[in-house]
Amino acid sequence: MTTERAEEKVRETLNAVALDRVRAPGDLAEKVVRRRSRRRFSQAAGTAVAVAAISVGAVFGFGDAGTAEHDRPVRPAASPATAPEGWKPWQSSIPGAGERGCLVGGSALYCSGSAYDAARIDANSGKRLWTVGVQREGDGIDHPFAVRDGVVYAYRNHTTENLPDGDYAGGTDLMAVDADDGDVLWKVKMPQDDRTAQAAMLIDGAVLANTPSVRTVSALDPLTGKEKWRYSWEKGTVCQRAVLSGVPYLLCTPDVEKPGGTEVLRLDPATGRATKVTTLPGMQQLMGTSGDRMVLIAARSDGGDDLRLTTLSGSGERASHPYRPGGPQATSDVVGGRLISVSWEGKASAYSLTTGKTLWTRPVGVEMPGQDTMQEFASPVASERQGVVYFLGPDGDLSGLDLRTGKQVWRGHADIGKSRPGTADTPQLLLYEDVLIARNGSKVVSLLPRTGG
Repeated sequence: MTTERAEEKVRETLNAVALDRVRAPGDLAEKVVRRRSRRRFSQAAGTAVAVAAISVGAVFGFGDAGTAEHDRPVRPAASPATAPEGWKPWQSSIPGAGERGCLVGGSALYCSGSAYDAARIDANSGKRLWTVGVQREGDGIDHPFAVRDGVVYAYRNHTTENLPDGDYAGGTDLMAVDADDGDVLWKVKMPQDDRTAQAAMLIDGAVLANTPSVRTVSALDPLTGKEKWRYSWEKGTVCQRAVLSGVPYLLCTPDVEKPGGTEVLRLDPATGRATKVTTLPGMQQLMGTSGDRMVLIAARSDGGDDLRLTTLSGSGERASHPYRPGGPQATSDVVGGRLISVSWEGKASAYSLTTGKTLWTRPVGVEMPGQDTMQEFASPVASERQGVVYFLGPDGDLSGLDLRTGKQVWRGHADIGKSRPGTADTPQLLLYEDVLIARNGSKVVSLLPRTGG
């Protein structure tokens, strides 16, 4: 793809973006085209069709696995962790309910697995409350992506029909589920099997979904799924989507080898009317959002080794700083006003989006998975109230680092089992108020980190 060639300078520095990691190993390519795995492959590759694989905020690269230090000095966190009312430590292993991942919404977990496209689990006790069964195989990479006003939004297979050769016809539906009883309220067919964060997101008064075509976004009524408005862009253009304070934005780039710039458009959430905000140089890739700003990354126009990391407000105010990752990155996530990254060597770093300075680099405090395996490193989660960022290792070890200094303030362990060799396990770490929820496969553990007091 021409867009992928345009991103070559970014790849040289970061080594590989997330979707390249899915496609790269030859043995994995063979595995994912097998009958039961074709949906998993097409869901992972869906964004490459719709938005040219431009989500950089996940896995950055490859390399040898590192072993983190576990004997760092510990000092109290900013605030001690407190449990929500009615919560008690719990662990659960509901078969088929959580392998695809979970979302915290209020006092509940909303999960997907091999048997259920959506399942509600009480976050205080781990008790299963309701489920929505899968339509055919439940082996995708997706899970419920949002919950608002008593409605859960997730994905499911569009059909159970077979092709003439006996294979599965495929297709994805965006669905809305009643959060109280699990009833499916509506379904809308998506134009491809993209179930990533770019496929659908909440905006003011609607769900913004990449439907009915790959070059169109539509605002869907959150209670009925009926279309309120749609916006389309021309062939030969790829558009990323972001939401700031309920307002949707498009970051559109020509699909050519060396795009001259990225045009940023604001869409009126009520009408879909587009207003140009600004044009940024080169191929800008969306990493995430921080408060009222989008966080973007691009190769330097002069071909230098550093990247340019830019924050952009909805009104067009922007600030850019040089950014050079410390080696291949296992994960990188926008947390508050910081970019928290973890290298495959087991070093965590905090980069200020405000000043462009690296605030600290410290041992992450957990063992890293092998870089040449299919195992992913869980994205960190941060408690701004406590001032702690938490990490989960593939063996269930947990570590908490002070957000201000990077010093380790807590260690723990969750009995979620070890990642299985040769499988693309995706461990997950979530925060329910101050409570940590660690998941691997269908095993889920909820515990309170004692970080201070």
